[in-house]
Amino acid sequence: MLTPKQQELLSFIQTRLEEGGVSPSFEEMKDALDLRSKSGIHRLINALEERGFIRRLPNRARALEVLKLPDAMHRAPAPAVPTPKVSAPAVLLPTAANDVIEIPLHGRIAAGVPIEAMESHTMLSVPAALLGSGDHYALEVSGDSMMEAGILDGDFALIQRTDVAREGQIVVALIDDAEATLKYFRREGSRVRLDPANAAYEPQIYDPRQVRIQGKLAGLLRRYN
Repeated sequence: MLTPKQQELLSFIQTRLEEGGVSPSFEEMKDALDLRSKSGIHRLINALEERGFIRRLPNRARALEVLKLPDAMHRAPAPAVPTPKVSAPAVLLPTAANDVIEIPLHGRIAAGVPIEAMESHTMLSVPAALLGSGDHYALEVSGDSMMEAGILDGDFALIQRTDVAREGQIVVALIDDAEATLKYFRREGSRVRLDPANAAYEPQIYDPRQVRIQGKLAGLLRRYN
């Protein structure tokens, strides 16, 4: 059995998910339950999670999923007279949408000449709507050779991990297992050509054995400050 506050919080989360598909923030939950601090919300969330009523979605901020509701919150009353049994359709509880996912930020990548792509343990928060299926990571763009494709110095390139690419896709290409660059992928006879999107730069042409595809561009993030 849930305490009144636990039930009140569960009801608030459920209502917000039904209305907009996004779970409320801890600040919103604190205000809704008229609590003085968010620590009380953390305790209530932990209690609901331990009892199997909710779960937190991994790698996402403020993303909660309602797994079940207590009997007291189900609105369907018992019939007053016997009625034939009819199997009720399964009710799909709403899950958080349009939320934020944290993906690894692996240093800076050249959009001009190739530079070494440095690994790091930094994470970048990205709107889930910008990413499709698959595994993703982010790289900070350095240089202006992709500016005509709308990719500017200081942008964050959101990359879907893959080791194959189609003609004309913008890819992260690792050259000689040491340096990485962001370019259009094309084939020129038996060679691989990495094309910039800036007339001031020349295409880079390599033997296929020199180039390994590390991912393809899935989206961009830009800061204005």
